[in-house]
Amino acid sequence: MKKIIAGLVVLVLGTGMSAAAGLDVSLSGPQAKNDYGSGKIAYALTNSSGTTLHVLRRQTPLGGLTGKLFDVTKNGVKVDYVGPIYLYLPPTAADYVELKPGETLATEIDLTAYYDMKGGGQFEVRYARDARDVVKEAGEAAKAGVTAGYLDFDRKGAASIWVDAAVDALDVSENASYRGDAGFKAGAGVLAASNTFEMCTTTQKAEIASARIVATNYARDAKAYMDAGKRGSRYTASFGGYNENKYKTIKGKFQKIYTKLSSKSMIFNCGCNGSDAVAYVINSAPQIFLCSPFWEMGIEGYYAKAGVLVHETSHLKDGGNTDDVNPLWNNAYSYHGFAVNEARLD
Repeated sequence: MKKIIAGLVVLVLGTGMSAAAGLDVSLSGPQAKNDYGSGKIAYALTNSSGTTLHVLRRQTPLGGLTGKLFDVTKNGVKVDYVGPIYLYLPPTAADYVELKPGETLATEIDLTAYYDMKGGGQFEVRYARDARDVVKEAGEAAKAGVTAGYLDFDRKGAASIWVDAAVDALDVSENASYRGDAGFKAGAGVLAASNTFEMCTTTQKAEIASARIVATNYARDAKAYMDAGKRGSRYTASFGGYNENKYKTIKGKFQKIYTKLSSKSMIFNCGCNGSDAVAYVINSAPQIFLCSPFWEMGIEGYYAKAGVLVHETSHLKDGGNTDDVNPLWNNAYSYHGFAVNEARLD
């Protein structure tokens, strides 16, 4: 078992003092011998400090993956993440797990359910999260400007696991459609610029249609800004400093987002009953899943239905293929914020 060690500086709020804290993250192969080759890994997070820490559950594999929590490579080549990517509301106290000194949070996760590992082979797995995103106290310390002695998770460490090739791996192309027990077969698809709904009420369908119109307007405005070659405060607030190649990439992604929203077929699934996730996509499935908090939102704005549709559309393979982690030019939150432009920057 290889260990990934994280050293933190935790701000002791109210005293102005800081104290060193330790957090050990370990990744290893499956515990049971008969799970060798399955794609399972064991994950453990141990508080080795003398201070109680609070861990954001969604940034760990506890309960499954809701985003790309691991970097997986095979022979040095990145393996595609094909699992869901959730959009969440800002975390509340209920979203954190208390980890007292000496306590460990542990789980086992089957990576083949989330990464394209069907070809089998030897894979390297690394935890792909910043400690400031995972641990509440680390995030608060960073916001307070406490940086001296701060160490991120050591991403040089990795777990090496063997995965057997899938016996009956389906290669589902973008032209395939699911036909129940008949499996996957080529289909004619749906008409361009149409909405297809699954498990949606009449009211939900109408709200989605309205939100898509507003989202298209957001994307059109963002595309026009990029097409004009602008790079003012609106650009730098979302994407940072200017770089010609980065600018071209961002411009191309907004073209795809706008094209998808304005003239392509889209599938919306209203069957998600999650109470904390707003929406999510699964990269291998061309549809957007809309959860309970989505229906409580208004139409226009950042934390609103239209903003969410821009965010989730940017995740789709034909809509930008973004992620929810840095770099900024590939981060869905950057495209989301730029398109909605609530601050009305230039």
